[in-house]
Amino acid sequence: MQKSIATFVVVFVALFGASLSNAQQPAPKAAAPAGRVSPHETVSQVFDGRRDNRIVLTYGRPYSKDPKTGEIRKVWGTLVPYGKVWRMGSDEATTLTAQVDFSLGGTALSAGAYTLDLQPEADGSAKLIVGKRLGSWGVPYNGAASEVARIDLKKSAVADRVDQFTIKIDKDPAGGGVLTATWENTQYSAAIAIKK
Repeated sequence: MQKSIATFVVVFVALFGASLSNAQQPAPKAAAPAGRVSPHETVSQVFDGRRDNRIVLTYGRPYSKDPKTGEIRKVWGTLVPYGKVWRMGSDEATTLTAQVDFSLGGTALSAGAYTLDLQPEADGSAKLIVGKRLGSWGVPYNGAASEVARIDLKKSAVADRVDQFTIKIDKDPAGGGVLTATWENTQYSAAIAIKK
């Protein structure tokens, strides 16, 4: 009896130890999809101190510096043409996922996943295009049929030049927050409010 218990313990420890060592191995990193040039980032923000009030944004972060030549490119009006829809980042379409109903720039949106595109204009105005073209490559823009809303953005200048396109979701201490997209010396923004 003691021999069978000892055998059981040895087998159990061997199996448990093997499964534990396998579980602690880091998962291999997935290769970036073909065609990606820019790094990607995921940002998230929790509102009102509740973890189920989270908004998550995933996007590609291109540089103003040309990846092939190293030359600094003019962004607004050149790299990102005026009057045309831009994927608001690089590579795959930028995605925003909300766990709760919310509003963006005063437009009510239901909890769920969306794509974000931007259409800047030469007069300084810009529209944030909220759509449902999930999983698509960013260009060419073919999402008109899946658009949910077009939202006016506020444009402002930034003092220090931003080389890498950056999107942030910041909280406002008074409630809600703001989504900002900054590149070169320009920032576009829209208020975020969580439905109570």
